[in-house]
Amino acid sequence: MATINIHLNYNGNAQEAFNFYKSVFGGEFAKIMRFKDMAGPGFEVAAHEENKIMHIALPIGNNVLMANDVPEFMGKTNENENRSKISISATSKEEADKLFNGLSAGGQIEMPISDSPWGSYFGMFRDKYGIEWMVDFDPNYKGQI
Repeated sequence: MATINIHLNYNGNAQEAFNFYKSVFGGEFAKIMRFKDMAGPGFEVAAHEENKIMHIALPIGNNVLMANDVPEFMGKTNENENRSKISISATSKEEADKLFNGLSAGGQIEMPISDSPWGSYFGMFRDKYGIEWMVDFDPNYKGQI
């Protein structure tokens, strides 16, 4: 079965955002590469962008959350994505509360986490970096949709 991982784009604050995500999920970064690490003939990097993140990866369970900073020559990325959400399936109500409360700190809660009409424990929010998340705990979920 294929694995689906999430890749996010930031306007220069990928490291800050990923330090925040690491504080909530735990673990260690699998990789951090800066634009200066790839600089060379044919790939010139402006001095003010040398330390921006070219690639960062944080393993979370069997998945990997990845990101980069978008170089200025490519334009700004939308800081308030509104077409997609990152969905987290927690293994318990306690874990759901921990992730919801941790990730939503400083953000905007769209739907507080609580028992839903469809039988799961569910909440939605936009974090302080503009990324939208859904946190769900379904006691009947067996790992297959």
